[in-house]
Amino acid sequence: LLGDEGRGVQVIIEMVNHTRLDCVIGSAALMRQAVSQAIHHASHRRAFGQLLIDQPLMRNVLADLALESEAATVLMLRLARAADEAPLNPHAALIKRLGTAVAKFAICKRAPALVAEALECLGGNGYVEENMLPRLYREAPLNSIWEGSGNVNCLDTLRAIRKEPAALPALLAEITASAGRNPVLDAAIDRLQDELADPTAIELRARRIVLLLALTWQAALLHRFSPPEVATAYAASRLGEAGGWVFGALPPTVDCGAIIARAWAE
Repeated sequence: LLGDEGRGVQVIIEMVNHTRLDCVIGSAALMRQAVSQAIHHASHRRAFGQLLIDQPLMRNVLADLALESEAATVLMLRLARAADEAPLNPHAALIKRLGTAVAKFAICKRAPALVAEALECLGGNGYVEENMLPRLYREAPLNSIWEGSGNVNCLDTLRAIRKEPAALPALLAEITASAGRNPVLDAAIDRLQDELADPTAIELRARRIVLLLALTWQAALLHRFSPPEVATAYAASRLGEAGGWVFGALPPTVDCGAIIARAWAE
């Protein structure tokens, strides 16, 4: 018997918080590998007389993939630090409790879309089994399924907010620490607080709330730890009007070359 009789769910939830972190790490790593494969291919493949990486639309796609990967990585590292510090740090424990479900939903849900786009950068070569991308593509959905699917993690986020009253203020304090650096991020923070303050149909809106929480947190972290061209482009494309449902819709103001160079150099 691992815990008190009748409290098996509470016992396993503690274990699940560790394995959910593992899912986040795995998905961030898959995304990084997929981006590396796409940039490498584009750096060597010629079409229409020039390298793919020198063609404007491909640069837009690659830069957008790199943004997503860096945002996933910075959130994963923040969560891992909170997990390390949680036993001795009450604030870190709160971030770990709430942030694990948020990151598990957002990063693991985004990985399959990113890997699919990276695969498409290689064309037919990316689809055949001799290439690495089909293996990454098969692997990508898994982390979103086990240790709690998307709905489970969104509902667990609401549960953490309800049962740990200090958890949400702790996470919002981290997010608002980046307030004032970008008007798009500031507007998103206001939207997030409005969403959280509205109790109407809260479970129906759970995915919307958790996604906004994750995107705002990622944007805030990028404004603290990444170059301005990365942080600004991510906020504009994920929280503002510049961007869309597909990768490669970044506005002309984004320095795609600098973003790609950063991703390729790491």
